[in-house]
Amino acid sequence: MTHYRLDAGRQTIVLAAPANGLPHCTYWGARLPDGTDLSAIAAAAEIDLTGGMLDANPLVTLCPQTAAAFPGQPGLEVRSKDGTPLRPVFAQTATKRAEALALSYADAALGLTLTFKFSADAETGIITAQTTLDATQPVLCDWLSAPTLPGPQLADEMIDFAGRWCDEFQPVRTPWAAGIRARDNRTGRTGHEHFPALILPARGCTNTGGEAHALHYGWSGGHRMIAEELPDGRRQIQFGHASGSDPLPGTHFESAPLYVAYSDTGLNGCAVSFQRHLRDRIITWPQPNTPRPVHYNCWEAIYFDHSLSALTAIADRAVALGAERFVLDDGWFKARNDDTTSLGDWTIDAAKWPDGLTPLIDHVHSLGMTFGLWFEPEMVNADSDMARNHPDWILGPMDQPLGRGQYVLDMANADLRENLFDQISSILASHDIEYIKWDHNRVLPHNDAAQTRGTYALLDRLRTAHPEVEIESCASGGGRIDFGILKHTQRVWLSDSNDALTRLRIQHDAALFLPSCVTGSHVGPRHCHTTGRVHSISFRAWVAAQRHMGFEMDPRELTQEEAATLTRVTAWYKANRDWMRSADILRLESADPAIIAEQQQAADGTRFVVFAGHAGTSTQIAPRPLRLTGLDPDATYTVDIANKDDLSTLSRGTPALKSGPLTLTGRTLMSQGIALPYAVPDSIWIIEGHRL
Repeated sequence: MTHYRLDAGRQTIVLAAPANGLPHCTYWGARLPDGTDLSAIAAAAEIDLTGGMLDANPLVTLCPQTAAAFPGQPGLEVRSKDGTPLRPVFAQTATKRAEALALSYADAALGLTLTFKFSADAETGIITAQTTLDATQPVLCDWLSAPTLPGPQLADEMIDFAGRWCDEFQPVRTPWAAGIRARDNRTGRTGHEHFPALILPARGCTNTGGEAHALHYGWSGGHRMIAEELPDGRRQIQFGHASGSDPLPGTHFESAPLYVAYSDTGLNGCAVSFQRHLRDRIITWPQPNTPRPVHYNCWEAIYFDHSLSALTAIADRAVALGAERFVLDDGWFKARNDDTTSLGDWTIDAAKWPDGLTPLIDHVHSLGMTFGLWFEPEMVNADSDMARNHPDWILGPMDQPLGRGQYVLDMANADLRENLFDQISSILASHDIEYIKWDHNRVLPHNDAAQTRGTYALLDRLRTAHPEVEIESCASGGGRIDFGILKHTQRVWLSDSNDALTRLRIQHDAALFLPSCVTGSHVGPRHCHTTGRVHSISFRAWVAAQRHMGFEMDPRELTQEEAATLTRVTAWYKANRDWMRSADILRLESADPAIIAEQQQAADGTRFVVFAGHAGTSTQIAPRPLRLTGLDPDATYTVDIANKDDLSTLSRGTPALKSGPLTLTGRTLMSQGIALPYAVPDSIWIIEGHRL
């Protein structure tokens, strides 16, 4: 038996590889001391035998095999080209260990080779795992799991994620029980409904304390998740592409990367690892040293009603409020007056723009802003030259149900990708455009991994041709957010809802994986278009300032007082965005369930800001103390409210923070907490802290 260990930050994974057969994970948890006897770890994990069992326990290997009489979900389902099921028996053939560990196993008789790859990042604390299958002759691969890992025994429940349009990232807590908890997302994209992740909190785990294991499958197509408890009590976790993702015979198949985290500091420990790894290892920034610019997006101001005079007036108003990037949304291209026509024809609409986009772009640049443009390259309307000329480029039958009046294009088609590249690249080459909002407004007619790979290929080609252009991933808001798409883009539009109350919750739960610098958040209209609610400009502005800030409303609707408030909050964001870009987002425990609170902490620990949002009506009269986290218990900090202008007339007492600043030790802030002033629902406190 050969043993391998992978150490990343606070976690260790130990693999045991027998002379014959596939390796299995014998340990996944807190970092082991150097020199730990790995064979003893494996021996301690071996379970007993009793009645009603086989005479030997089939191992939960990195790819459980039916040929080994494994009683649960296998990690590989493969058939010959004629459909005959294959049951390979793999034997080790090669091991490579440099920066990464690669273990290869072959079934020579069937001509199959299975390879497991692992890499560990000491700084971010993430271990990345991936499985590949190679065949000497074409085979049909119905299921290939990323390396299978054991589920922790002290986790009484699991947390995965559901959602819908305008209410993404909803945590779903499910008790562990005998059998399978499975999600098979067959929509063809990540989806509002199925964020590809699983968190396994140990008994008693909270945001700020206890053990947790977590996994994220970095893939932008459909995915399948299996969390299974076997009859003997062991548990396994598998992630892979959705069932039927690769319907054609092939000789090479691979899972997406599986990103694995462990924490002994609650859910926040896993969240920080994911945030740092995405920000520092996965995203490639066109201009990494440039501050994240304040956006202005015109969609909820004008929709399809484009005119140069209106948009230049809006740009004048937006820049006065602090905007630094102007994004022209849907409606700029050929005959696009509603959402039933013209997708696929990426030429500038001469009726709306007789002199092209250059006059608007020049005006935006004269104001000191950069310019961005909306595209939806993967879609086409029936009423378009592209659909009329190339119906063969449409994915699925012509009589399929439409989504938002549109079809999906077959991104696996190289000729289509060439056409899209030429159209988009021509616009970028002939205009001074620094940003693309890349939308995706319907699910696929059927799941197909080739669609995702084709999209990645087009994005890569455009980025190579225009390396200075930043790209945002939008899919009716948060319908395609994952570490796979973020290898090719730099920002996500978290939700189409600009309702600050909805956003407060969505941002809070998305922070389990996403850092603030990639998460777009905009100040919406006074009257929210997706919920009908009306919120104060202060609440809308501060919620947007939690992430990559922007505006998405008609700034001409603002009163003088509202404009002053928005300008003030935007100035605060600009003054703090540089250190917040690399800050960790720590979710706080609140004794009052009406409060949704987080602490963004600088990488060096010298400062922090707490956003404490009042998302409902409290049951008690006075605010309960809010405890902070992640501070040096022996250090001294000053804390103060940054938005004292928002004090309610109903706050009649004298809590110390109201007239602050306060000077307190980290231990006091984390154990006793601080008493907040009274606040009405749909408001938020901003508390700044500095270490002395």
